[in-house]
Amino acid sequence: MATKLNIAPINTWLNLEKKPFIISGPCSAETYSQLYSTCKQLKSIGIQVMRAGVWKPRTRPGAFEGNGEEALKWIKDIKEELGVKFTVEVANPLHVELSIKYGIDILWIGARTTVNPFSVQEIAESIRGLDIPILVKNPINPDLSLWIGALERLNKVGIEKIGAIHRGFSSNDKSKYRYLPLWKIAIDLKSNLPELPIICDPSHICGNREMIFDVSQKALDLDYDGLIIESHIDPDNAWSDAKQQITPNDVHNIIQDLKLKKKNENNQNYKILLEELRDSIDKVDRDLIDILVKRFDLVEKIGEFKEDQGLTVFQIKRWNEIFKSRKKWGKNKKLDINFIEELYKLIHIASIKIQTELEKKEKNKV
Repeated sequence: MATKLNIAPINTWLNLEKKPFIISGPCSAETYSQLYSTCKQLKSIGIQVMRAGVWKPRTRPGAFEGNGEEALKWIKDIKEELGVKFTVEVANPLHVELSIKYGIDILWIGARTTVNPFSVQEIAESIRGLDIPILVKNPINPDLSLWIGALERLNKVGIEKIGAIHRGFSSNDKSKYRYLPLWKIAIDLKSNLPELPIICDPSHICGNREMIFDVSQKALDLDYDGLIIESHIDPDNAWSDAKQQITPNDVHNIIQDLKLKKKNENNQNYKILLEELRDSIDKVDRDLIDILVKRFDLVEKIGEFKEDQGLTVFQIKRWNEIFKSRKKWGKNKKLDINFIEELYKLIHIASIKIQTELEKKEKNKV
């Protein structure tokens, strides 16, 4: 799925002198005092871009849903006094209009909005002709096309200062995460759009403050451009998402402990060793391809046998046998069981496709 967008380099619209680039601030702008105190402390540790929830989309009504325009007035005053920038979430054209009115520097589209192309298009039309950066969170469900589609809609109305926020995906599976990171989807996004800035939101991925450092480090190891971390002057008494917010001092400690990795190896000896290892991987991958060809040749022969004998393509007993035995073999070799499961699901889907297409060819001959 090749995609081409006109994207302005992130260093043309954000100051990236201090790395990693961090956006921080409270989940919700609760009161002027809470917002000011949090931002003042964040500014003192070098944070230049603040986040704050002005409108809070909640699953059910009755919970705190933000202070709306009143919070934007607080933000305007705090921006002027502290000399910082602000980013807020917008979910409709009215949010955009008010945010522009009060001088918000960066907009972001939330996960619940990204999932709806109609809402994204309305927002896109409302910022047509404006020169304002906008970040797009991944849709709440794991759908790369929706994520790319939202970026395309913004780009088509002339917005080139765009970036993505990876905040994790909903799942019914039990997990230590609030939202599954599913790193592969973000990597696929970067592969499609290598020039696109990607920022990780460890607060939402984790859902608890204890895991924020580990997820932040993982994101930087994957060459993300920055982090957006929720911070509150008094996290335990926050009006929303208390468990995943941390104090400005904790933000500082995390930044100090994070390790930035180099994109390229400069030491010539290590560079040669790295190239040798990569050559070895290339050879192993060629062997893997050859093995897969042999396996699918056998699958085709099995398909021919099933067709001759009038057997169904899918044989549940055999599939269960393969699924169980391959996991056991993988475990004995100390391979990740989840990886083996996903690998054989893909192999099985391909095998079914081969046999189904063979069956169609035979029917067409008749």
